[in-house]
Amino acid sequence: MSKIATATFKGASGTAYDFEAWTTDTTFSQVGAVYVFTKRTVGADGKGSHTLLYIGQTDNLANRIPNHEKWSCANKNGVNCICTHRDNSEKSRIAKETDLINANNTPCNKE
Repeated sequence: MSKIATATFKGASGTAYDFEAWTTDTTFSQVGAVYVFTKRTVGADGKGSHTLLYIGQTDNLANRIPNHEKWSCANKNGVNCICTHRDNSEKSRIAKETDLINANNTPCNKE
């Protein structure tokens, strides 16, 4: 398990959400979160950028991530990072997930 960096993703509302970026082999704790499967690349300037592949939310990352039904789509699209935004409120997570999905073209949310 390895935290890579932090990332900020904007929703359709214009709200910016801060995420922690992790390697795909991370074992997560039993926490609620909005999560994003991404393809992270690092430019010549050393700064990372993310192509968002799938946006979801869960009340338990530890159970949700290992057997996720979107892994094959994410792998096909080059996933190498899982970004997490902790939030214990289901209502808040769903609102954030919807806001982010409405602002981003995530191929695995469409399959």
